[in-house]
Amino acid sequence: MANSPLSNTKFKIAFIAIFSLIACIQIWIILGLQIGLVMAVKDAILSNFLLAMFCWLIANNLSFYQPSGNKYFYVIIWCMVLASIDTASFKYLNSIFIETDAYYLNFLNKSIQLRFLFSFLLIGCMAAVSILYYKLQDQQELLKRKNEIDKLTKEAELTLLREKLQPHFLFNSLNSISALTLKNPKQARKMVQQLSDFLRGTINNNQDFSSLKSELEHLNLYLEIEKVRFGDRLNTSIEADEITLTKKIPPMLLQPVVENAIKFGLYDTLEDVTISIIAKYQNPYLYISIINPFDMETSHHNKGTGFGLNSIKRRLHLLFNQQNLLKIEIKETQFITTILIPQAHD
Repeated sequence: MANSPLSNTKFKIAFIAIFSLIACIQIWIILGLQIGLVMAVKDAILSNFLLAMFCWLIANNLSFYQPSGNKYFYVIIWCMVLASIDTASFKYLNSIFIETDAYYLNFLNKSIQLRFLFSFLLIGCMAAVSILYYKLQDQQELLKRKNEIDKLTKEAELTLLREKLQPHFLFNSLNSISALTLKNPKQARKMVQQLSDFLRGTINNNQDFSSLKSELEHLNLYLEIEKVRFGDRLNTSIEADEITLTKKIPPMLLQPVVENAIKFGLYDTLEDVTISIIAKYQNPYLYISIINPFDMETSHHNKGTGFGLNSIKRRLHLLFNQQNLLKIEIKETQFITTILIPQAHD
């Protein structure tokens, strides 16, 4: 059952003010017909009290029944019935509470049709306002539920994307640990500990956003694991000033890009490789560029499924509703992936 419009404080005040104004106008009209002030006041109070009650009645009853299509015709009939009951009730109670003289009784009999018409119009207006009010409530409730469903769907998809990334990295790390177990048990134990710290940080980070500083610290755990795999061949460079480090970023956003950079930067060469991460803030965006060496002649374009970059693009779209937040470009021997993070909260 929807809330009645009269449960709204502002609507209730307006309701009382309208009937008070109608009562004042009615007193003024009756006084103009040479009827005494006391009788005019009694007439106005009784008739408007009854009319207010029937308006309240139809407003509350419509909270249980919402007409649709041709059923609005029944509301019109309902209003006519209530207006008839209101007019008959006033005429009956008038004989009990108001001392009538011949002049007032003549005025009452002549005005009874007009009173019925006025009651029907006012009750009808109240019915129309109530129907619109309940329809608006229903629309707001539907919109609220739709937004909640969209939010839950978005959160579920974001969670799914993050969960898909973790096994992707975990399988690579376990393969490396397996390879190190026989030839370098000490390094294997170190990698297991680093992997444990990395996954623990990933599981505990359930926030929508974290600071760039926190994300880079977490990324360093990943890079340490990868350095165990690749040894001295892998070098990293991170550039970010103090202000930039305070900016917000979705968690686990950089790791798949860096993983992609390592894969395409090291797999096709035996030389040492440097992966550069450069972050800078230019209102309203935080720009993060990941740069790795790239050789068009030796690069294999069919390596991997492309899930990492596609997942980032999808996450950015879900979070910020923008399609142009992931940019990829090739400059001579460099492959540059740039992520733009809107900082609207600033």
